[in-house]
Amino acid sequence: MNDRFGWKTEQERGTGMLEELKKQVFEANMELPRRGLITYTWGNVSGIDRESGYFVIKPSGVDYDTMTADDMVVMDLEGNKIEGKYNPSCDTPTHIELFKAFKEVGGIVHTHSPWAAAWAQAEREIPCYGTTQADYYYGAVPCCRVLTEAEIKEGYEKNQGLAIVETFQGKNPLHLPGVVCAHHGPFTWGKDASEAVHNAVVLEEVAKMSAWTEMINPKVGPAPQYMLDKHFLRKHGENAYYGQQNQ
Repeated sequence: MNDRFGWKTEQERGTGMLEELKKQVFEANMELPRRGLITYTWGNVSGIDRESGYFVIKPSGVDYDTMTADDMVVMDLEGNKIEGKYNPSCDTPTHIELFKAFKEVGGIVHTHSPWAAAWAQAEREIPCYGTTQADYYYGAVPCCRVLTEAEIKEGYEKNQGLAIVETFQGKNPLHLPGVVCAHHGPFTWGKDASEAVHNAVVLEEVAKMSAWTEMINPKVGPAPQYMLDKHFLRKHGENAYYGQQNQ
């Protein structure tokens, strides 16, 4: 391994790689059942160390009740396992394509949370009907196209990632930190694993709100653009003033 990443030094000390990042990714994964975003093992979180180019991701199919930080798997962006006793999440190729394409992203989450997955199964973007969504998503949450049979056979998880990247051509992934993949479920991201989970929680809430909104008024239209601008930019714009910006 490459000395500049600290691998040999840590090996000599009898410790593993990226220990702090493993803890962060583990805690972010454990937040998924706490927030009601997953059933059984239906989800995964990853976080990347941009300096080394390695990322940490949840192992595939390991029970959350027994999983520890030491079970997290270290991978590189070519899909090679660098460290870990388990196989990585089967969605690892999707995470790789997102980390490659979205350079500002430090953490990624995938779940099958029911309200967001319902929009995915309906092949629909989630319209921005109100200010709750506008605080986090600068418009509708996009929906990826349906993958072709050939794409699924050739490399399902990788091609899912490429379809997300395709969907975000001309879009800022930090302004729209999530997507629903047709007939699959949501992916979200953020500056780190914790923020990616936060955005996954928000996505599930706005997916539920939007569904209820259409039940109450099937003819409803999106919130006005000026309202969307106000709510998103006061938190994320150049002159943002939400929270303790000036402290």
